[in-house]
Amino acid sequence: MRVVETITELRTLRNAWPTDNVAFVPTMGALHAGHASLIEMARQIGSKVIVSIFVNPLQFGPKEDFKRYPRPRENDLSLCQELGVDLVFYPKEDELYPNGMEILTVIEPPPSLTLQLCGASRPGHFTGVATVVLKLLNIVQPDFAVFGKKDAQQLAVIQRMVNDLNLPVTILPAPTVRESDGLAMSSRNKYLVSASDRQQARLLHRLLQNVRQLYQQGMETTQEAFALAQEQTLDESLYPDFQLEYLAAVHPETFQPVELLEPDTLILVAAKVGQTRLIDNLALNEAPSATSSGDLHHLLQSG
Repeated sequence: MRVVETITELRTLRNAWPTDNVAFVPTMGALHAGHASLIEMARQIGSKVIVSIFVNPLQFGPKEDFKRYPRPRENDLSLCQELGVDLVFYPKEDELYPNGMEILTVIEPPPSLTLQLCGASRPGHFTGVATVVLKLLNIVQPDFAVFGKKDAQQLAVIQRMVNDLNLPVTILPAPTVRESDGLAMSSRNKYLVSASDRQQARLLHRLLQNVRQLYQQGMETTQEAFALAQEQTLDESLYPDFQLEYLAAVHPETFQPVELLEPDTLILVAAKVGQTRLIDNLALNEAPSATSSGDLHHLLQSG
């Protein structure tokens, strides 16, 4: 495995490979089993696999956790080595933003995708995401890029950008990987230091499951299902540090809210547990399953 920090080094190695079947996994590091599943998917698809590790300052707000975001370089590189990654791109900030970020040309995703949900509480976040992803795709020139479904709004923004700008890359969505208690894996889970924090963090997935169960029992009105699911799940006296930011039902492609639940409706939730902001989602017709060769074949055919 090679580790490079400059665009010039990456392009030299990338251009020397006698293959066009390159799979790419962009990350912000602090790698966990969820990232490992993305890399394993890339490994099954690509002859070569490139992973980038870069904590992107452009997508963090002034009061967010950029400075304390975990950066365990040696652990991340060790995991990449174990998973058979061919090349890790580990740039410093001035490599990707040599002129700083104040006069940077940025990508503005469609407001219809970004003004609500996470975009409402994190203004500028998706501009930062789209800009850095476009830069990385242009630098790496992959045939495939793998992104997790856990960040559903981010995934929709990236898919729309790739389609709108005619980028020659196939975006492959990867299933959310969960802890044994149902909590979606995230680098921010490391902030959940107490047993109480961890217990309350599980409420996100439980809330989503309760909405789906109500739908399966015949409830079709979003407002009614949400009200009952919250009543079943959230008890302020038991969970004082759980602050629900949003619970939403949207169309899976347009991300516009829906009043009636349908099989492909995407349910999303964001909440704070203490000072830690967490997100999760599920499609009402989604069945828990591990990534398989059949899944990958389907993704390739549909991508």
